[in-house]
Amino acid sequence: MPVSVEVVIPVLNEERQLPESVRKLNDFLGHYPERDWRIVIADNGSTDRTPSVAQELSRELPAVRLLRLEQRGRGRALKQAWLGSKADVRCYMDVDLSTELRFLPDMVTAIADQGFDIAIGSRLARGSVVVGRPLKREITSRGYSALFRTMFFTKFKDAQCGFKAVSAEAAAAILPLVKDNGWFFDTEMLIIGQHSGFRIREIPVKWIDDPDSRVKILKTAIEDVKGLLRLRFGGTPRADRRGRPG
Repeated sequence: MPVSVEVVIPVLNEERQLPESVRKLNDFLGHYPERDWRIVIADNGSTDRTPSVAQELSRELPAVRLLRLEQRGRGRALKQAWLGSKADVRCYMDVDLSTELRFLPDMVTAIADQGFDIAIGSRLARGSVVVGRPLKREITSRGYSALFRTMFFTKFKDAQCGFKAVSAEAAAAILPLVKDNGWFFDTEMLIIGQHSGFRIREIPVKWIDDPDSRVKILKTAIEDVKGLLRLRFGGTPRADRRGRPG
């Protein structure tokens, strides 16, 4: 049987961008029939027409379904989508498709065929290409990378690129231990994963900045630092590889 792969797109008030992105992703996946692909639109608390648009897309495209959460939080949406999935490989990407889709098969292959537990797109790894990113965001990203690598001796460099995949085993073991439901979710998952001995593959990608990004840099940076301090001084939990918290 082909490896099953579920791609989650977490969204909040994205009624305009969602149709184009989902159709583009769906068309792209059609070129890789060796995998059993599914797309999940994880709406977390939208107040516009995003849920209705997602329902229309699910009727139009058989591989698409909607997961609706009333509470906001990208991490919360990903946790519920991944823990509720039955797919062998569970991915996610940002709705703006800032990371080029051509790197998605490599990320899936790292888990399905190469024995990695987690695969992440990286804008900081050697060979990556970043286009149009403001200097302030670039400095913030590199500073954050230096901070968590110093605090936790991590091998990965880019924790916050919205382009990741996990195995079913890694999801079951790690996600129940992740406390953050917002933007720090990614970093916490990766730190716990490495601390627990899960293998992480960092893949250099081409990433094009979205000038309409709604990420609030200062607020996000403060929350990220708080999360790092919580893990550093509160203790980093360890997951076991049988899918249960250790």
